[in-house]
Amino acid sequence: MAMDAIKNSFKGFDPNDLDLSSSGNWPVGVKVVAYLLVFSLVVGCGVYFYITDKEKILNREVSQEAGLKQQVSNKSIQVASLDQLRIQMKDVEERFTELLKQLPTEKEVPGLLEDITEIGRSSGLDIESISLAGEKKNKIFIELPINIKVSGTYHQMGQFVSGVAAIPRIVTLHDYNIAPSGPQLSMTISAKTYRYDDTK
Repeated sequence: MAMDAIKNSFKGFDPNDLDLSSSGNWPVGVKVVAYLLVFSLVVGCGVYFYITDKEKILNREVSQEAGLKQQVSNKSIQVASLDQLRIQMKDVEERFTELLKQLPTEKEVPGLLEDITEIGRSSGLDIESISLAGEKKNKIFIELPINIKVSGTYHQMGQFVSGVAAIPRIVTLHDYNIAPSGPQLSMTISAKTYRYDDTK
């Protein structure tokens, strides 16, 4: 009975007479087959293009996977070493604070000049002059040059240099010149101390 219904739906069908302009007059069975073919074609094209786009996106994501894994690995290493970096940072800050304590403040510079003068006298030197030169600004500190001129024996000069080097504040010695001056020696030397530039 079902077969009869199917046959009837194709009754009068001649494949040679198929004309799109008269598709409204096609038998019901032919119309159903035509609709199914068109529907299948539309769905097939839609699925093909949809899947193609998705496949491109998938391939792009897969190609980025290795780089992302490397980033995650790098970040994991950084996070794992974060506590150690914090400890190192704290250690650096403590050392920096200790170094800052060794730099004289602006108020302490005159006292530093007095200390250098006292070291020279206690070494037995004749102090001709100890004077500050112009400040020189660097990136994070200010350089304070001190011009020193003394006279005495070679041994006294060595004792003076050792005494200045032992000052708790940071003082460096540069550009010395020793020349005979009568029975004694005359020495000119540049001492430099440094002050933290807290204006930055």
